[in-house]
Amino acid sequence: MNEIGEYSLLIGLGVSVYATVVSFWGAKTGARQMIKSAEYAMAALFMLVSISSLALVVALYSNDFSIEYVYSYTNRDLGWFYRLTAFWAGQKGSLLFWSWILGFFSVWVVLQNANKNRALMPYVVFILAVTQAFFMLLMNVPSPVFERMTVLPPDGHGLNPMLQNPGMVFHPPALYLGYVGFAIPFAFAMAALFTGHLGDVWIRTTRRWTIFSWLFLTLGNLLGANWAYVELGWGGYWAWDPVENASFMPWLTGTAFLHSVMIQEKKDMLKTWNVSLISLTFILTIFGTFLTRSGLISSVHSFGESTVGTYFGVFLIVTILFSTGVIAWRLPLLKSANSMDSILSREASFMFNNLMLIGAAFAVFWGTMFPMISELVKGEKITVGPPFFNQVMTPIGLGLLLLTGICPLIAWRKATLSNTEKNFLIPLIITVTGSMMLWGFGVRELTPWASFTICVFVTSAILTEIVKGVMARSAGGKENYVSAFFNLMWKNKRRYGGYIIHIGVIMTFVGFTGSWYNQDKEANLFPGGKIAIKDYVLTYYKNDYSKPKDTVEETVATLLIEKGGKKIGYAQPEHNMYHMKNMNGEGMPQPASEVSIYSTMVEDLYVIYAALNEDGSATFKVHVNPLVKWLWIGSLMMAAGSLFSMWPDKREKKRFEALHGSV
Repeated sequence: MNEIGEYSLLIGLGVSVYATVVSFWGAKTGARQMIKSAEYAMAALFMLVSISSLALVVALYSNDFSIEYVYSYTNRDLGWFYRLTAFWAGQKGSLLFWSWILGFFSVWVVLQNANKNRALMPYVVFILAVTQAFFMLLMNVPSPVFERMTVLPPDGHGLNPMLQNPGMVFHPPALYLGYVGFAIPFAFAMAALFTGHLGDVWIRTTRRWTIFSWLFLTLGNLLGANWAYVELGWGGYWAWDPVENASFMPWLTGTAFLHSVMIQEKKDMLKTWNVSLISLTFILTIFGTFLTRSGLISSVHSFGESTVGTYFGVFLIVTILFSTGVIAWRLPLLKSANSMDSILSREASFMFNNLMLIGAAFAVFWGTMFPMISELVKGEKITVGPPFFNQVMTPIGLGLLLLTGICPLIAWRKATLSNTEKNFLIPLIITVTGSMMLWGFGVRELTPWASFTICVFVTSAILTEIVKGVMARSAGGKENYVSAFFNLMWKNKRRYGGYIIHIGVIMTFVGFTGSWYNQDKEANLFPGGKIAIKDYVLTYYKNDYSKPKDTVEETVATLLIEKGGKKIGYAQPEHNMYHMKNMNGEGMPQPASEVSIYSTMVEDLYVIYAALNEDGSATFKVHVNPLVKWLWIGSLMMAAGSLFSMWPDKREKKRFEALHGSV
């Protein structure tokens, strides 16, 4: 089976090169048979990658330690649940998983456009085939997936304890779906540039692909934050780690793209800006992958130094030069038919939104790369920590949140002063009232007060727009308020799906702002000892020891939780010792903690079993983290809004086909 997987990748490299050459040649000559042959080649490539993927899964589940990858990421004690996650836990498996997703998406796109966009499709296939060829090259030359061990070990090294978490099942696949998904709109943008079809056809064709990719990149980031929160045992969920930043940057530019394309669709503006934004987003997905595999940065998320980083660096440079060159070539055709009429308009607010998002992406990029830049210039690596990012990103984030509330209240083209005053009146009254109440409840520090106040403003702006829409539909008595509300939402999925997403963003900002009031305490306790924090008292009762597997020893502490003198439950954090095996089958101890979280809508009580000391005492770290749950609820709300806005709309499809037909 391993040989089948290995040869499938080798044949796949040839097929991907064939698809690249034939698709481009077919596009230039107009030979339909060559174009179809390239599309069939992409389907064949997907089948070959699927065979290799199946071969690796079989090797993982059959404990085939003759494969270096299987040895490195599994052992005989590893449960079936985490054997699946071992597929993408390491560099080689993650490259194969990425290629499989890209292959699936490529086939989907070809089938989706079998009878339309025929002028664009040869170039779309060309871009996707080039990307696939690059990944096939990686898996055959510098990072062979089925590389053999020189000596057959008795057992595997095992999966890193930090990766033995349910987050490993969801976080990496979500990120990869987001990363790979952005290759589709990028391919269509390049195809539009090659063919000169630079209207909104490529944007409308890829709208759901863009939202889909943005959705999974959003979920990937937030699932990663949740994973860090429950697994790493430091009390937080975002540390501005370089790899976290690497996935955050394309999210920022992708968000900017989603907003700016609406201006091109409605006003035929920002054509150059939009093709540049989607190119930048795709480039940043490659850059993020380059960072994690180059060895240039130190991170708990990175794969370590390898020659793959060099290949990614070259591919990144080629992609930048290629996309920049094609955009420069087509600049005369990218001129906008219209211009911005007024700074007081919805177009202007979208533009400000875009500029702030790009500014945020640049700030994150600069902070991430500064240690490497400083080492290159001065020979000294100067680390940029969370304080820098928090100081820079907080005002940008609040500014973006404010624009989220302003934008729906401003008219297109040019807003009149009287109309603006009318639209802003009710939200401002609610906001002023809300800000005074916040002050009265003791929210006196400027940053959290400003954040909560802006959240009130944006919420009131969105709800005001919804109420106005419902009132307009129910006027005349044809619809009651309930049916008017549901019809309003259903017949304007894109607009109101966006509002649902914005409500989710507000919730996440509530969660972020709560961190301003975090409290923490550390103590060494003997059984019977107590630790008090805020209005909680924790009493340490006992330890329970177990060794369910040869590779792990578990120690579970039990602490009684009391609040205001009343018993509310128990915390049971763990301090475990994993014995990762070397080539000789000898265990290498590696400690890992499992936190215990008592969570409410108001705050989380977060308990870490940090150490079991020689004198019999135990070290505990306790955090009280307000409003964290709103972060996770907000992420679900954003996902719901994205799915709602993606839901097929027959009216929209008919309008699009009537205007453009098949290209």
